[in-house]
Amino acid sequence: MISKQETLNLSPYMALYDLIIPKDNILRQINELVDFSFILDELKSKYCLNNDRNAISPIRMFKYLLLKAIYDLSDADLVERSKYDMSFKYFLEMAPEEDVIDSSSLTKFRRLRLQDMNLLDLLIKKTVEIALDKGLITSKMVIIDATHTKARYHQKSPKEFLQEKPKNVRKAVYQLDEEMVGKFPTKPTSNEIEEEVEYCRQVVEMVETQTKVAQIPAVKEKVNVLKEVIDDYENQLSYSNDPDARVGHKSADSAFFGFKTHIAMSDERIITAAVVTTGEKSDGQYLQELLEKSKKASMEIQTVLGDAAYSGKDNLQYAKSEEIQLISKLNTTITNGNGQRKIEFDYNKDAGMFVCPAGHMAIRKAQTGKKNGNKNQKATYYFDIKKCKVCPMREGCYKDGAKNKTYIVTIKSLEHDEQASFQETEEFKQLAKNRYKIEAKNSELKNPHGYKMAKSAGLFGMEIQGATTIFAVNLKRILTLLNEKE
Repeated sequence: MISKQETLNLSPYMALYDLIIPKDNILRQINELVDFSFILDELKSKYCLNNDRNAISPIRMFKYLLLKAIYDLSDADLVERSKYDMSFKYFLEMAPEEDVIDSSSLTKFRRLRLQDMNLLDLLIKKTVEIALDKGLITSKMVIIDATHTKARYHQKSPKEFLQEKPKNVRKAVYQLDEEMVGKFPTKPTSNEIEEEVEYCRQVVEMVETQTKVAQIPAVKEKVNVLKEVIDDYENQLSYSNDPDARVGHKSADSAFFGFKTHIAMSDERIITAAVVTTGEKSDGQYLQELLEKSKKASMEIQTVLGDAAYSGKDNLQYAKSEEIQLISKLNTTITNGNGQRKIEFDYNKDAGMFVCPAGHMAIRKAQTGKKNGNKNQKATYYFDIKKCKVCPMREGCYKDGAKNKTYIVTIKSLEHDEQASFQETEEFKQLAKNRYKIEAKNSELKNPHGYKMAKSAGLFGMEIQGATTIFAVNLKRILTLLNEKE
């Protein structure tokens, strides 16, 4: 049964909050800004309503996740800080003397209560509604881009990954107490994962018995991360190669293993829509979905600004049909393609290469044809034939016995005269200068809020992280804009 968090709290110590939590504290401001009852309404169906045993309020559980996103903490460190940080307890609507939850409750809440719930769209829509209600969004322009997040579990063998975490713990301990050198349990010598996990447990147990270093934050944080890795393993999550993570490309010679978050943002720097995907997905194909989601969040859109990745033919046609200005500089390769393949290849604008559906990038390209406005040119992209021969998606893409694998696009220089002319205007050039705003927003997500690294395995975990992080970032931006208006 869901407990009633909103019931009157009769603690004699509640007045302490008025004395020690200043009016400009961000958590106090968020509590005053947002009516969190919408969380209760959305999650009612996930709870038994006639069980005699009260569950922890879903509002409080959600607020724990929001604190995790705001302060970039592990579950264990979040709960530990909630014991003594009065601003946390105030935000969680707890009495000062009230006990906090066990950190394992957060894991259960994510896995059991948030499944099959479109939390990302719900939270973004809520913040956009607040911003519109406060008169903070007046522009009719959105800026779109994608930012990448590295998988928590990299492309390493399970043993390599597990070896890294206790190593970090040992290093932190040695920096504080050199006498601990040589006193840790003996490292396993076999390739058995179970032995490596058992060694991780032994390291945790040993450090926690060392009162001299166990409570020092630099050590405790590393131990908490190691505990979460062990917990992931025990719950049969992917603890090395994340099954949902994919290789994406930041440039022709720079790649990452993880996820992408495709973002739409208003000119006032409030995120209006987001789509979380695996890392290999191309940016351009999500323009329409981002704009439709923004409209559902009550945004009125007349102009959309993006880089060359969004200048594809489908996007140009969509923008024209919706009477939207598309501020995206044409790239002849993205814009045209050949439109004849049954299997679609995606163009990576950072690397300047096409990527096959299996996520493999072309290794080189060549261009043929006369370079003038009246003759078609062709660009041929060559793929690594060794990968094609063993690719699980080779049927219909690679012909057995072929000596090479290519993807050919026709470059039609006269097909988009209207957009080509528009991008030479002063209006286009001035609007294009606003793109820096979304790059700054991506940096904000990654650095203060830990969005550069996934906090759990799988696409679902990444969506939860995206939802809470964007919600937190939007609320902070709303508070900033409100303060500027005063």
